[in-house]
This record gives sequence, structure tokens and C-alpha cells, in this order.
Amino acid sequence: MSVERILRGKGRDVATVEPTRTLREVVQSLVQRRIGAMPVVAGDGLIGILSERDIIRALSVHGPAALDLPVSSVMTQSVQTITRQTRVEEAMAVMTEGRFRHLPVLEEGKLIGIVSIGDVVKARLDAQQMEVDELRSYVAGAA
Repeated sequence: MSVERILRGKGRDVATVEPTRTLREVVQSLVQRRIGAMPVVAGDGLIGILSERDIIRALSVHGPAALDLPVSSVMTQSVQTITRQTRVEEAMAVMTEGRFRHLPVLEEGKLIGIVSIGDVVKARLDAQQMEVDELRSYVAGAA
């Protein structure tokens, strides 16, 4: 199963943030949308990702003043990405090895989606349930 299937299920609407926004603005958006990270874009390109972990690190260093910092000063710049053709198992391995909870999905260098560890786990559980159902059906038919 590929990441494309996850994107079809959740849609490709991706909440993004500009690098000049403040952490305060992003925190409000994260809370409203009930998400844990936002890709940072400038023009047409992905330049980073801002996660809850990045915000916590900034708060631990700068205290409440961190909320007035621009996203660009706090974001993770070296972003691991995947494509829609990436297998779900591979995405899971990338997330596990890098300790990432979110992976932006690019196509021809453009952001087309984002998958979370929750999306990946749900896809794997759904696939396993399908296998269980097929086996039960097979066994019931053979009896």
C-alpha cells in the first residue's frame, strides 16, 4: 500500500505557514486545526517544518518571549520528505528511524500532502483488518 491511499482518504488540503509568522500565530492555528506540525513554505517551495517539539524547544530556551519569534528561527530546516508512491511501510521506517511524527509529501518538488504517524498506523491497522477478514471468509468458506 502506498502513501497515495492515505492521501486519498484524508484529502490533500495541507495547512502551511510562512516563515515570517510568529510562533504565537502558529500555536493558535495548530490548536484550532488539532494538528501537531505545519510545513513551512516560501513561494512554491517547502523550506522547513514546524512541529510541537520545535515550539517546546524554543520555549525552553527563550521562555514566553519565544512566542514572538518568527517561524524561520525555530523550524526544522532539514526536512525528510516522501512521495505519494512511497510504501506505507517505508514511511513508517523513516518516521521510526528519524523519530519524526510528520512527513511532508512532495511531487515534482511541490508539497501535495502530509502524513502523520497516526495516519500511517491507521493505514496499517486497516490493512491488517482486511487480511483478517479475508482469512476468516476463506476459512468459513472451506468449512
